[in-house]
Amino acid sequence: MTEPNPHAATPPIQHQQQIHVDDSKAISCYANFCRVTGTPEELIVDFALNNQPMGVPDGPIPVAQRIIMNHFTAKRLLAALQMSVQRHEAAFGVLETDVRKRVLPAIAQGNP
Repeated sequence: MTEPNPHAATPPIQHQQQIHVDDSKAISCYANFCRVTGTPEELIVDFALNNQPMGVPDGPIPVAQRIIMNHFTAKRLLAALQMSVQRHEAAFGVLETDVRKRVLPAIAQGNP
């Protein structure tokens, strides 16, 4: 039987930190449109509801929320969104972002 070596390197203990978020004052809104602009220092993401998602809207799309973040936060958001979409597609199938491709096959099959 071997005795434990007190001088052997022990692997570092990794502690997961729990981040607590207070969302009691969060305002929820729905968006089917977003626009990303920015500067060398930050990204600006506008969210809106486009009442005419098919074709070109006949008026301006009113922006409901604007989120301004630095590029580091944007990269973390990108990774989180990418992971979430991949999980959704793994469970439910590929998400087609072109509305015409989603609608036209149903019309061609006689399912309007």
